[in-house]
Amino acid sequence: QVQLVESGGGLVQPGGTLRLSCTASGFAFSSTAMAWYRQAPGKEREFVATINSAGGGKTYGGSVNGRFAISRDNTKNTVYLQMNDLKPEDTAVYYCRIGGGSWGQGTQVTVSS
Repeated sequence: QVQLVESGGGLVQPGGTLRLSCTASGFAFSSTAMAWYRQAPGKEREFVATINSAGGGKTYGGSVNGRFAISRDNTKNTVYLQMNDLKPEDTAVYYCRIGGGSWGQGTQVTVSS
C-alpha cells in the first residue's frame, strides 16, 4: 500500500532553518513527481513546491520567496524540503504528496520567538 511519512518538523525561531523529509513506499517513487503543500489553521491548503521524477524539474509557490528548496534522493525513496530564513507566516502543517495523488499525514512546523 502507498505510504508517505513526513518528518523533520518542529519549533524554530524566526530566521532559522529546517529540513523536512518524506519517505515513501508502496509505489514507483523514482518514476513519480512529488510535491509539498502546507496548511495553517483557518487557511486553505497551499502549494509549496513540486519536483519531477528525475529531480531536475522544480516549481515553487509564490509564498516561498526563494527561501525553500525541494530535492529528492531516489535511492532512498525520499523527498526533502529545505527551508531557510523561516518566518512566522511559514507556520503550518506541511504535507508530502504524490503528484496528483495520495497525501501524507503531515508534520508541524512552528516558527516563533
